[in-house]
Amino acid sequence: MRPLEQCRLYTFVDTAFLRGRAAAAVAEELCRGGSDLIQLRAKNLPPEQVRQLAGEILPVLRRAGVGLVINDHWDIAREMDADFCHLGQEDFFGGGMTHAAQLPTRNARPRLGLSTHDPAQAARALAAGPAYLGAGPVYATGTKPGAPPVTLEYVRWAAANVTIPWFAIGGIHLGNLDDVLRAGAERVCAVSAILNAPDIAQACREFKKRLEPRVKNRGKSLRNGTVDMAGQKG
Repeated sequence: MRPLEQCRLYTFVDTAFLRGRAAAAVAEELCRGGSDLIQLRAKNLPPEQVRQLAGEILPVLRRAGVGLVINDHWDIAREMDADFCHLGQEDFFGGGMTHAAQLPTRNARPRLGLSTHDPAQAARALAAGPAYLGAGPVYATGTKPGAPPVTLEYVRWAAANVTIPWFAIGGIHLGNLDDVLRAGAERVCAVSAILNAPDIAQACREFKKRLEPRVKNRGKSLRNGTVDMAGQKG
């Protein structure tokens, strides 16, 4: 898979959005469209079903060179040799953990991703030594009903203060993606905007078309000692 620092588009095989489609077929479309990371999110399914779904999509992702993230289930992520496991604040800190080194791994995998919703949570999460952070929900989203949006203010804060890879998440679609990028995000997660699209692979390509040139242009500006005002942090 791409080095995490180069990953821009983080997508999902979310059982809430499969609507009868096979998980492996959805994963194939996500890979074909250019996803860099794919999370298996199977809320409310028993561990044995999560394990089965992971086994179905893992070969697809390995052939495509795309990283696998397992949501919530650290033991399954370790067993399946997944690249990452994503945990919420309550799962990690509420489970008595304070640092990623406390989690058992196999061959240094999985690596930890943590959700954050405000600067205080981000500071606590960073001290725990994760591989990446999620920052959101940026906008109201049906995937996190009842969760108040963190708004673009938190995106701006993360852009100015978080030095490890982080992904803006929550209600992001092609209509508001440019606002999220202007606020300083370089990586995004997209769930319903892609899984509800008539053509999953094409939806991924549209996201990547916006993400990749912006990152290249920002890097070019920094090398030249200039600042792109549209991408200015703060």
